[in-house]
Amino acid sequence: MKIYTLHAIQNLPISREQAWQFLSDPKNLKVITPDYMGFNIQSGADRTMYAGQIIEYIVTPILGIKNRWVTEITHVVDQEYFVDEQRFGPYTLWHHKHFIKEIEGGVEMEDLLHYKLPFGYLGQLVHPFLVKPKLDEIFEYRKNKLVELFGSM
Repeated sequence: MKIYTLHAIQNLPISREQAWQFLSDPKNLKVITPDYMGFNIQSGADRTMYAGQIIEYIVTPILGIKNRWVTEITHVVDQEYFVDEQRFGPYTLWHHKHFIKEIEGGVEMEDLLHYKLPFGYLGQLVHPFLVKPKLDEIFEYRKNKLVELFGSM
């Protein structure tokens, strides 16, 4: 069983409160997701994030194939971190931690993602040329979109 990790850090010139206000609104996930992914929230985004919240999306990450993705927000500490975990979707495991901490002149946002692919060795075989580049591309898009929205340090 191979579990992969993606780790990303980004500094933004905004307050912790501003960062939290943006990130804790599930509707903003669409704002920081590439348009070609056809990301649409189906349900569960009508409230600010809370532990136990179930959010259902439709997303088309590869070849226009629609995927139903259901996540649960499992942990929330106001203005510090939250965790989302996939309940149904394309991954065997998806555990995504989002941390926010104040730094001089702004905030540091840190993502720590652990994921596992389905299909055993076949999943491991396609990871380096299909899954990892796609995830890297999505996180790079998010990074650039956040700079566009809030500026850079």
